[in-house]
Amino acid sequence: MQTVEIVLALLAAVVLSGAAARFLPLAVPAPLVQIGLGAFIALVTKTPVALDPQLFFLLFLPPLLFLDGWRIPKDDFFRDLPVILELALGLVVLTVVGAGLFIHWMIPAMPVAVAFALAAVISPTDPIAVSAIAQRVPIPKRLMHILEGESLLNDASGLVCLRFAVAAALTGTFVLRDAVLTFAWVALAGIAIGVLTTLVVTTLNAWLSRKSAEDAGPQTLVSLLIPFAAYLLAEKVHASGILAAVAAGVAMSFSEAARQTVAATRVRRNMVWDTLQFTANGVIFVLLGEQLPSILAGAVETVRTTGHHQAWWLGVYVVAITLGLGLLRFAWVWGSLKLTLLRARRRGEERASPDWKIIAATACAGARGAITLAGVLTLPLVTASGEVFPARDLAIFLAAGVIVLSLLISSTALPLLLKNLQLPPDTDSQEQAQQARTTLANAAIHAVEQLMTASPHAADLDFQAATARVADVYRDRLDSLAQSGEVAVAARRSQAFEKDVRLKALEAEREALRRLVRQRVVNDGVRSRLTRDLDLAEARARS
Repeated sequence: MQTVEIVLALLAAVVLSGAAARFLPLAVPAPLVQIGLGAFIALVTKTPVALDPQLFFLLFLPPLLFLDGWRIPKDDFFRDLPVILELALGLVVLTVVGAGLFIHWMIPAMPVAVAFALAAVISPTDPIAVSAIAQRVPIPKRLMHILEGESLLNDASGLVCLRFAVAAALTGTFVLRDAVLTFAWVALAGIAIGVLTTLVVTTLNAWLSRKSAEDAGPQTLVSLLIPFAAYLLAEKVHASGILAAVAAGVAMSFSEAARQTVAATRVRRNMVWDTLQFTANGVIFVLLGEQLPSILAGAVETVRTTGHHQAWWLGVYVVAITLGLGLLRFAWVWGSLKLTLLRARRRGEERASPDWKIIAATACAGARGAITLAGVLTLPLVTASGEVFPARDLAIFLAAGVIVLSLLISSTALPLLLKNLQLPPDTDSQEQAQQARTTLANAAIHAVEQLMTASPHAADLDFQAATARVADVYRDRLDSLAQSGEVAVAARRSQAFEKDVRLKALEAEREALRRLVRQRVVNDGVRSRLTRDLDLAEARARS
């Protein structure tokens, strides 16, 4: 019963965090509010949730990373893949080496291997906090896609580096050749398993759907099981379950494009995934906050590990490490940009250097999150010789401090840097969308015209009137798409007015339906059907 109560408290905290974040006078992102609520729950209940890192990875990471890989724009992802790999691999290695050496220099009591392990676990960035901040400030789309792609891949590279550092701390040895080969196996095998899992499951699912009518329930459940299957299969062969989940999501989008799915299935499946994403993201940060009181309670004992006796020294270390991470990230982003511009000039391309605010925003967007905390909690309790793992509590405290401080910096610095930033219009996407709508409308008119001549009801006047009305809808759409200049501006203004009128009309329909229900003129079945029709009409009007 206690476990059920804790789960309900976590879910209630997620719901309250959304409302609290909106009503706070300052623009505080939801993750920070959720951390605060989690800490409050732990202080009130006096029974913080014992976070099992392996269980945490299994329950939360596969579905969230799968969904991110599924929904990330693939054209943008593969176009910016070199930049993403530079951040997800090159920057992670630089962070592990640079921050590890800096931590060991600053805290000599922490062994080099443990310092590298701490640096590895604080190297992955967390996209959830940046996404929450992006709802309040205009982050350029391309920058957001790069940050999302980076976070998809650097989780795996950071945790692989953590594995090597922990092995070195346990055994006292490190072989570079073995590390490179292991990393290649972990990455390539994880990606291959993720892609194959999705292809096998979706192919089998499509075959079963052709044999019988497609049902939205089983289809949604299959999509929920794919990331867990990919993750567990990869972990069984000691590959990266994280990369397997990401690759499964990327493959899912291509599999979807190659197969036809019933519209009702897509709508219901998207609703389930949206709810799962909101809930899991919120619970992750509430759990993170739940761990903070117990971590802070041991601060007095932890500080003695460093050779000091005042607890404020831990705050100094957290600030120094966070600033060091920011400087490394800024230096890497700036250097990567300069090399990109240099390569473009050698190819004869002229590219303008981006606004310095974009570079600074990219550096400040490196907020750490729950993956960092779960990763640092996987540090073993004892070494291979049976001795206590050195500086384990200190590493956990510093990682938790870096998480909170990096979230605070991102939530304050990004709005300041991106405020009043003039973003260029996304003309390419707009033109592509307009061309695609034109092509779709022409295809629809062609199909209607064929139906008018080939249908056995072609001579029926009612059928002719119905097909003419449908064709006129698409011809009106083509006329609207073909407009330009002042005519197009006037048409968009008219469409905005029409949208407002439709929404007012739909609200009047809802109020009339509520009156009929109160007067018991319609039964529950009729009410449900009419409500669904109104919901679909409103969703269409707002799109």
